[in-house]
Parts: sequence; structure tokens; C-alpha cells
Amino acid sequence: MTLSHTDQPWPTTGISFGGDYNPEQWDPSVWREDVALMRQAGVNMVSLGIFSWGLLETAEGVYDWAWFDEIVELLGENGIAIDLATPTAAPPSWLLAEHPEFPPVDHDMTQHWPGARLGWCPSNPDFRTHALRIVRAVAERYGSREHVVMWHVSNELGGGNGHCYCDVSAAAFRTWLEKKYGTVEKLNEAWGTAFWGHYYRSFKHILPPRGNDSKNPSLMLDFDRFSSDELLDHYLAERALLKEITPDLPVTTNFMVGAEPDAVDYARWAPHMDILANDHYTRSPDPVPQQDVAFSGDRMRSLTTDRRPWLLMEHSTSAVNWQPRNRAKNPGELIRDAISHVAHGSDGVMYFQWRASRAGAEQFHSGMVPHAGPDTKIFREVTALGGHLQRLAPVLGSRVPAAKVGILFDNEAGWAIRRGVKPNNFLPYGAAVRAWHAAFWRRGDGVDVLPPWNDYAGYDTLVVPQLFLVADDTAKRAEEFVAMGGTLIVTPFSGIVDENDQVRLGGYPGAFRDVLGVWTEEFYPLQEGETFRLDNGWNGREWTEHVHVAGADVIARYEGGPLDGEPAVTVRAHLGGGRAVYVSAGIDGDAIENLVAGLIEPDRGPVSDKIPGLEVGIRETDSDEFVFLINHGADDAELGIRGAELLTGRTVEDSLVVPAGDVRVVHRRKAA
Repeated sequence: MTLSHTDQPWPTTGISFGGDYNPEQWDPSVWREDVALMRQAGVNMVSLGIFSWGLLETAEGVYDWAWFDEIVELLGENGIAIDLATPTAAPPSWLLAEHPEFPPVDHDMTQHWPGARLGWCPSNPDFRTHALRIVRAVAERYGSREHVVMWHVSNELGGGNGHCYCDVSAAAFRTWLEKKYGTVEKLNEAWGTAFWGHYYRSFKHILPPRGNDSKNPSLMLDFDRFSSDELLDHYLAERALLKEITPDLPVTTNFMVGAEPDAVDYARWAPHMDILANDHYTRSPDPVPQQDVAFSGDRMRSLTTDRRPWLLMEHSTSAVNWQPRNRAKNPGELIRDAISHVAHGSDGVMYFQWRASRAGAEQFHSGMVPHAGPDTKIFREVTALGGHLQRLAPVLGSRVPAAKVGILFDNEAGWAIRRGVKPNNFLPYGAAVRAWHAAFWRRGDGVDVLPPWNDYAGYDTLVVPQLFLVADDTAKRAEEFVAMGGTLIVTPFSGIVDENDQVRLGGYPGAFRDVLGVWTEEFYPLQEGETFRLDNGWNGREWTEHVHVAGADVIARYEGGPLDGEPAVTVRAHLGGGRAVYVSAGIDGDAIENLVAGLIEPDRGPVSDKIPGLEVGIRETDSDEFVFLINHGADDAELGIRGAELLTGRTVEDSLVVPAGDVRVVHRRKAA
């Protein structure tokens, strides 16, 4: 196997398959068994060196390369490419002992102690100096190796040091604010500091939002923005050094994109990645984990404007170890999850980690090789998956078709919702976004989960779920989308504040009031356990509003309670065929599906027409189409389709049976 990073657009010649490899945890006698098992499973790339700083640099400027040289050479000899990490996620114990000021400080001014991950303050320039020294040393020694095919900067940046409130960070925050606002007078205006008499006379008087007391939500939002920017600045410093030494190697870092607000603002980080990479883990209590897999893929794909393939850098073969109760995956679930990620745009399937650890904080996290060894369900499924991915080589580089449904997702809106007190403090941002995504996903519709500043052209429907913070430009572009014939759906608690986190006056939902043709006088949050009913039979909980109609038609009204007879769901028709729908109530999933089926997609038919449990995804090139069929159900699924089934190698003439719990991928040529 010949590997070269100078003549291939993707780091591997086929779909990337493997995981984090931590040979330092094992005696070298295990390494040759590892690479033999990797070859058996079809592994073609591993992420190496993520936590190896203290073993490579044993004292400042003193290096021990021998063991790392050996494993790098062993992987190369066996045709296994290396996604080589800069090991800055794990500063050495000797460094932290010499610099006890490096670890982050919590909002209550409690300093972190060594022993966790990412134990450093992103704003500390002295730490940056040490970090860049090890980056340069690793890059100069290994960057020219032919089978080192990409760079993996640090690890899950923000997942342990997302915020630091120390004095160094405070000074950096003040510099950031002065650059953003120019004058303290403009900052006072943006933050509304006249409330509670918090008016500032100088930038030097400003502190991060320390302590547990209520703080100005605008200050807290800017601190979230600052913290994301500080970590991005660190990434960019490492990236610049890597590009100086190895300009042809792609550079990335692993995101943690999901349904809740992220540790950092990944949508603004995405343009700085040569390859977008994501770590995704399903949650044990999740009633529909396969939809969460789809959601994360739909977000990852939409972080770029060209919808290019991304890389699943980490997920789990079975149970993780960091949830209250860690569910093991059912037979076949490992393969279904992996193929679903590929169906949603990933050109790689990577795991944490290759071999389950004997010791340490994640010793009960599943691995590709479990504690019981290779004669196990997990490793047999890993090997079967490796064979599947080899047969899916023609899929490499294809893309998921552009969707007709767009759902807006914005970290700043999510941060603003959870910062400061709200009318209802039990409205998790991600739950609202996923509820609307689920309605389209269950219907088999393609969905893009996109940042608000992406282009809306090409979408038929644009959903704005709980987008609490909305910039003027986003509101204007939503109006233009409706004027061009699109259907806009706005849900509760959207458009309430501007980009400075100040309430838009004149009635809610301020940013979308005119396009919707309604205005809300007062919120009526429900108490725990309370529900409501609408006059068309829809139900819900958590949220209702006193809505006034100003040009819209009423679809449903509240039935009973203090808002009896008042509008709950409205639609306003616009010239050009566009429509603007306002859902003022926290309707449940069935009601959302009914709204989608009856108002948005009346010609599609009910969800019951779909094969239960069968997820269908499509990737395509100009000439070819790949249909992914993932049967999450308990029964075999049969559907009419023609083409070449890639996983079994069979030709499908008229219909195909997808066994319960299994997957199939049909390759077919597009009509000329």
C-alpha cells in the first residue's frame, strides 16, 4: 500500500477507518498484535499522539523519540496512515508543576488541579510558548513521513477549558472588548449597564462574569464569544506553525457538534479547517439515538457552504463511561450508526479508541478491541464494518444532495438562552431544534441544519426554532426568503433579543413580527406538569403566548385556560407565494408532524406511508447515486429499487429486502 499526502485530496485512498491509538498505554509487545488486528479489521488510519506530550518531552527541551519512532515506523510498514496529533491537550506534569498558574480558573475563582484534560488557560501567552515548542518538535521530526497524512490539533478544544476566569483571561477579555466596541460608552450602551447601576467608566474596571450571582446577560454572552475566540486563536497559532513546516498536509481539530450549544462556536471555526472533523456520542437516555446521529451529520455538513464531506473523528463502538448509566449498543447498532454517519456526509468512521484502556479515567469506555479481546461481538462487528467500508470506496468524495428544508442553529442564540434568567428556565435550546428536525427526519426528508448567515437560496422551507437571539441581517434575509416564495416557520421564544442580547421592543417576536403579521403581548409559561390543548386537537406543554393578529390568518386557537380562543398558530400569505407561519405554543412532536404534513408538505402523504424503522439517505456525484438503507426496525423491510448493492455485491433488479437491524447501499447510475 502506497500512501502519499501530496497527490490525494482525502487523507486515505478509501473511506477512513480506525480510531485513536494510544500505544503508550501498552507494553511494546502488544503493538504488533495491534497492527495485525488493525489489518484484519481493515483499519487504514489511526489518530496518534493525542496525549503523548509528557512522554515525548520529558523536561523542557529534552525529548525521548525512540518509542514514538518505533510505533510510527510499525504503522507505516503495515500500510496504516497516521492522523498525527499535536499533543497540547495534555500538558506534562513537570510543566504544570513548574507553572501552577497554567490550569484554568472557574467562575468562583477555584483553580483546576492537574489530572483532567485541556488543563490550561487559552489566554496564557507563556503556555502558548511551551505548546508551540512541542508542536514544532513533532512537526519537524514526523511531518515529512509519507504515511503521516494529516494534522490533528490538540483534542476537543473547549471540552475542559472552554472558559477561564483568571486574571490573565480578565486582561485578555478587556482587550477583546476594547477592540470590539472601541469606547466604553458604546459598551455601556450595548450591555445596558444603567440597570443596577453597573455603568463602566473604563475598560479596566470590567471583570469576567465571576461568582454565582446574577450577571448582566450581555456581559456573559460576550464572555462566551471571547472564550471561543481565544481557543480559536490558539488553534490558529498551532495551525500556522504546522503550515509553515508542512504546507501540503491538511490541518483540523475535532469538533463536538450536537444538538445543544457547543463549547465553542464551531460555525465560525469551520472556515479554518482543511477537513471538518467531529466527535459524536449518542446519549443513553435518548429515545431515538439514530435521529441524533442524523442531526449531528446534518449540522456538520452544513457548516460549509460547499457541503463537502467531513470526517467522523470519534464515536463509540458500544458504551461510553461518562454518562450516569452507560448503555451498551445492541447487536448491529455499531454498524448502523457508522453507516448512518457516512450516509449523512462523513468520509470516515473513526472511534475512541482502538483498544479499551486498562487504567485511567476512561477505563470502562468501549474500544474497537474490548477488554475481553478480539473474540467478541464488538470486534466481529468492527471487522464486518471494515469490510463494508472497503466496499463503499466508490462513495468517497460524493456529497449529500442539497436539502429543501433548512433549520437554523446558532450557538450564540443557545448561549444567550442559558445565560441569565428567563420566563421559563426549562427550555433547552437543543430540544426545540431536534423536535423540528425529527418531524422531517421521520418523513425521510433531507434537512440542512445551518448557521443563520448561510445562504437560504434553494430551500423551500426554513424553520427558525427558538432562535432567541437574532441579528438584523438574519431577520432581513428571512423576510427576503418569504418574498421569494419560501415558507418560513418561526417557533416560540425566537427573535426576542438583538445581537447585544437586548430585548426588541414593540411586541414579541420582535425580529420576525412584521413578516409573521402577529405580535405577542405577554408570555404565558406553563408550570411543571401543566399542558394545553388547541381547538384542532393539538397538545403541548411548557409555553403559550397571548398573540394578536396583524395581517395573518389563524390556523389554531387555544382551547380552555386563560388564553381560551386566542390565536396559537398563524400563517400569513405573502406576494410571490411565500408564507410565514408562527407557532406561539410549545406543541408536541405529533402536532409538529401534523403541521408539517398538512401545511408544509400536503402532497407527501402521512408518515405512516413510510416503511417503519427504515432510514434512507442519499449521496451523489454528477453521474452516480448511492442510496443508503438502514433498517433500525425489528422487521425486514422490502422496497422497490434497482441497481448494484455494494455490501453484498448483488444486482438488484426490482426490489430489495433489508434485513431487520441491517444495512444496504445501492449504487445506481443517473439518467443521462
